[in-house]
Amino acid sequence: MKLKTIIIITVLIIAAIATLFLLTDQTITGEVVKYQHSFTKAICNESNYCQDYEIVCEENKTISRTPMSGAIIQHSEDWEDPRDENSKNKACENFYSP
Repeated sequence: MKLKTIIIITVLIIAAIATLFLLTDQTITGEVVKYQHSFTKAICNESNYCQDYEIVCEENKTISRTPMSGAIIQHSEDWEDPRDENSKNKACENFYSP
């Protein structure tokens, strides 16, 4: 009798797990997980007005660029951005290397 009870309980547990698995529609999709990261960067315009942005990247593509509140500065007319052209203009392209 005791063995019969254990077998019935085991079968019920297996059936319950199988039912939950089927009802939640668990499938294996084979999707590749993409590399995401974020960083901040000052972006300046031609009048030397610069604002920090949070930039979110997925691999080498920019997903979003959000201005950061209060992170701004107006430089003088003769100020020159010390960054090279590559780092001033590019964002996500500089960071991803497969």
